[in-house]
Amino acid sequence: MVNINDTSYEIIKDYGDMLNTLDLNEIVTDYYDNFDYIVGDFAYGKVRLKGFYESNNKNKKEHNDIKNVDDYIKNSCAYGCKHFILKKIKDKEVEKNN
Repeated sequence: MVNINDTSYEIIKDYGDMLNTLDLNEIVTDYYDNFDYIVGDFAYGKVRLKGFYESNNKNKKEHNDIKNVDDYIKNSCAYGCKHFILKKIKDKEVEKNN
């Protein structure tokens, strides 16, 4: 689990051990507060972030449905790049785990 700007996230994937080198509090803005997932990739010296929703979230569209995250990484990220997937932990889940 990681905490970013007072929000807890479960680490779903950390390909290339990317999370150890980042200060996510500096790069994740309040724009991502409404998303269920944050996906980040590193290529060409830059970190890119994209928000995704659970498939049952009313705000999801085809391009930001978490079921399509593998296609996003394959088609929109540099081949073999370091990347991560974080899932927001709901407040009730955080309380239950503490």
